[in-house]
Amino acid sequence: MPASLLRPVLGALGLTQIRYIGSVRRGRANGLVAQVYKQVEADFGVLAPPVALHAPAPEALAAAWMLLRETLVVPGEAPRAAKEAVAMAVSMGNACPYCATIHNNALGVLGGIGVDGSARGDGGPALSEAELEAVVGWATSVNGRRPGVAPPFPAAQGPELAGAAVLLHYFNRVVNVFLRDVPLPPGVPELALSPVLRVLGRAMLTASRRPQPPGRSLDFLPAAELPEDLSWAAGNAAVAQAFARACATIDEAGRRSVPEAVRDLVLINLVGWQGGPRGISRSWVERLVEALPEDQRPAGRLALLVAFASYQVDARVVASCREAGADDRTLVEISSWAAMAAARWLGGLLTMPD
Repeated sequence: MPASLLRPVLGALGLTQIRYIGSVRRGRANGLVAQVYKQVEADFGVLAPPVALHAPAPEALAAAWMLLRETLVVPGEAPRAAKEAVAMAVSMGNACPYCATIHNNALGVLGGIGVDGSARGDGGPALSEAELEAVVGWATSVNGRRPGVAPPFPAAQGPELAGAAVLLHYFNRVVNVFLRDVPLPPGVPELALSPVLRVLGRAMLTASRRPQPPGRSLDFLPAAELPEDLSWAAGNAAVAQAFARACATIDEAGRRSVPEAVRDLVLINLVGWQGGPRGISRSWVERLVEALPEDQRPAGRLALLVAFASYQVDARVVASCREAGADDRTLVEISSWAAMAAARWLGGLLTMPD
């Protein structure tokens, strides 16, 4: 099937994977949503559900795509294989099977993994299995067990590789809330996963062979100053502006949809956290939300779970937010703000080259 026909089919099937909120279909998208959808299809190869789920909040949609494109999709100093290995490893550490599956597939298709475990270097020397393992070890060192692993890459690659780690800390959290565990429409047996991944990989590979100039997504959002906690991005102008603009937009969404007391509670609890689990049950979050006014507890519960244990969010957590008055946009903005707060904190724990 030609790519021009394959893209809308894959995109439509992808939208059926979204849960708890309504999706915005390609044919009904307008304004900023339509503009972002068009660029996602052109540059990524398919309307990716982890991006499209943000559509009820158009600015958050633009922010999510901007980060994905400028960090992971655009060719740069860091090999695509290294970035995909980081993405897969972070996803596994965050218990996000959806993202782990997608990036494992991309690592093979786009990173060119060979039978010996080596990977082509986007025109440069191949990356050995040991080099990939070293990058993975660095990216997953913020898990409370091995802090401060020395970066096994040159400084020029730092913004892209740290960006890939922060990007996936963000996406894993929103994906765990709004998508299912496997990248398949509801009711489709898992036996279909392999052929679906092959088709998806072909679409992504076709897109990756087209010119992908840096910065093309930046016009979706206004310019912003790079916050100090994102200084690791400063060495790459496009990555730095992507994070500056996206984070400013998501911060504004937080001010709009997340009560100040909830934001403070999340930020206070992030201090000192090394990325480890908070507990098997949700008793820890129930203790924390007791400090909030009763009408803010549903939003507080969702925000805390997204930040610290997104895999524990279920239909009851979302339903309680609905009962408190949250619509689709509010649910997306609460989740986006909390996910980015956690991702930024964890990114700040990564060691960077001098």
